[in-house]
Amino acid sequence: MSAGPTHTSLTANSTSATAEAADRSGPSRRSLLLAAALLPVAAGAAAGAAAGPAAASATAPGGRAPHASGDAQRHYDRAARIAGDDPVLLALIKALSPDAVFPPGQAPEPIRVFDNVAMVNTKMVSATAITTSAGVVLLDALSTPEEAEQVLLPGLRAVDIDPARITHVVVTQAHYDHFGGAQYLADHYGARVMMSPADWDFVAADAPPNAPVRDLEIHDGQRLTVGDTTITLHHTPGHTPGTVSPVFPALWKGTRHPAMLWGGTNPPAATEDKRIYLSSVRTFAERMRAAGVVAELNNHPGADYGVARMEQLRAGAAENPFLIGRARAQRFMDVMDSMIRGRIATDEESPTPAAAPASTTRSCC
Repeated sequence: MSAGPTHTSLTANSTSATAEAADRSGPSRRSLLLAAALLPVAAGAAAGAAAGPAAASATAPGGRAPHASGDAQRHYDRAARIAGDDPVLLALIKALSPDAVFPPGQAPEPIRVFDNVAMVNTKMVSATAITTSAGVVLLDALSTPEEAEQVLLPGLRAVDIDPARITHVVVTQAHYDHFGGAQYLADHYGARVMMSPADWDFVAADAPPNAPVRDLEIHDGQRLTVGDTTITLHHTPGHTPGTVSPVFPALWKGTRHPAMLWGGTNPPAATEDKRIYLSSVRTFAERMRAAGVVAELNNHPGADYGVARMEQLRAGAAENPFLIGRARAQRFMDVMDSMIRGRIATDEESPTPAAAPASTTRSCC
C-alpha cells in the first residue's frame, strides 16, 4: 500500500468562481443513435414539447401520460415546457418520472470529458476522476472491489491517470454502486474515503458487503483542496440521507469552468424524503448560481444524456457538450424542481399511496 500525496487541505467555507462562456455542440450521428437507444421514451417527450404546450402536456413526463391530475400534472407540464427539445433536460425528465426504470446499457469507454476530468463507466454508473497538481480526487468508486480492480484501474490508466495518485475518494451517496470499490482503493493506495456523517451512519446501520471503514466526514460546504484544485462539497440529502454534490473547476482548452455533479438523481420513495430532496434541489441551485456553474455531470450518465455527450466528444466535437452555460444549468435545476414537486403531488393525490420500502444501501441510482 502506498500513501497518496499530502498537499491537501479541508475547510468548511463555501466557494465561488468566475462564470465562463457557455459552449454547445451539435450531436453526431453516432451519439444520436446511441441516445435513441438510451432514451426511447424521452424522444417522445421531445416531439410533444416541440409541438407546443398542449402537446407537451399530453406526453409529459418522459413521453407518456402519467397517472396524475391537478397539481401533479401542472408540475409535470411545466417541466416539459422548460425542457422543450433539449435532450439533456428531456433525459432528466425521464429519469425523474414516476415508475422510471434504469435499464443497463452499453458501458461507454473511459473518457476525459474535460482536460482534468475523466469518467470510467460500467453499464449503470460512473466514477469521476479530477486530476490536480498533487494527486487525483475520485468521485465514487463503482460497485465492488472486483470492479475497482478490473474496470476502474484499467479505465483510469487508459486515460493516462495513475491510480496510485488517488488521494481521496469522495462517496457522493451511500449506495453500493458508489462505495463498493472505495476500501480497495484505501487498502492499495492509501486513499482517504470521504462521506457525509448521515451516509456513514446509513452504511453502519445497514452493514452492507464491501462497505468502507469509516474515515473522513464531509460537512456541508466543506472545501477539499488538493494541489491547485479546490472542490466544494455540498450536502444535498434526499436520494440518501447524506447525498453530496460537488462543485469544482473543469478545464477545457486551458480555460477553467465551474462545474457540478449532482450526487443522487432517483427520487426517494417516501413523500417526506421527496420534500427533503426538493429542498436540496433549491439550495443547490442557489449555490450553483453563486458559483457561476456552467458545466454539468452526473454519476449516472444515462440520466442526463451524458453517454450520448461522451460519444459526441469521442467523435471529435469542437465544443464541449458538457458545457451547458449558466442559464441552461439553472433550467436543469428548474426541471428537477418541477418534477419533484410533481412527484410529491402525485403521492398526495393518490387514493392508495404505496408504502415506502425500507431504506437500504443495496439500492442503486
